Amino acid sequence: MCGLILAMDLTDRDKALNLLKDTKDFIDYVKVGYPLILSAGIGIVRDLSRYSPVIADLKVADIPYTNEIICRMAFDNGAKAVISHGFTGSYSLKACTNTAKEYDGDIYLVVDMSSPGADEFIRPNTEDLCKMAVKHKVKGVVAPANNPERLKMIREYIKDLTMICPGVGVQGGSIREALSAGADYLIVGRSIYTSENPIDVAKNIKREIESFSSFSNINR
Repeated sequence: MCGLILAMDLTDRDKALNLLKDTKDFIDYVKVGYPLILSAGIGIVRDLSRYSPVIADLKVADIPYTNEIICRMAFDNGAKAVISHGFTGSYSLKACTNTAKEYDGDIYLVVDMSSPGADEFIRPNTEDLCKMAVKHKVKGVVAPANNPERLKMIREYIKDLTMICPGVGVQGGSIREALSAGADYLIVGRSIYTSENPIDVAKNIKREIESFSSFSNINR
């Protein structure tokens, strides 16, 4: 099953809520990060969750005690999942996964990024991060939709874990190439919320994802 995640990187609470109300029928999750949470407060997670399951993109990366607090705040406010980094080590990641279990929530681990700077530190450690993801049974990983070859490699490492992928649209990624390389969900933000008609853009992206998914199922 392939789907669409809306990256809600706006900083205006009302605009964010209105955008989600308009596009909720065409997305599977909404991803909210620091720009909106810092401007509108953590309560925006609960507000958004009235219309769509929320992935809190907090890139959690601290000591275990602090990671637990951050994850607990996100889940207490209605998040379905939290995104974490892995470079702080297994104990820090376990604090996230243990907290998620209490809420029947999910953790996604960043194993690669869609920006050029990923070559400096994250990509040399992608294999180890993928192994960490599998070992600690996270829900899935975050990997770059604009680099299909990396997605294919990551899919080999993570087996059946879910792969959610930013990088389509503004960052140059192709919907069909990313899905063909193993992406489960595509994360799209600016291509939707900066367009003149976000509803039509979201609808068209969702339609293309579903078309690919249907074609793939027929040809299995």
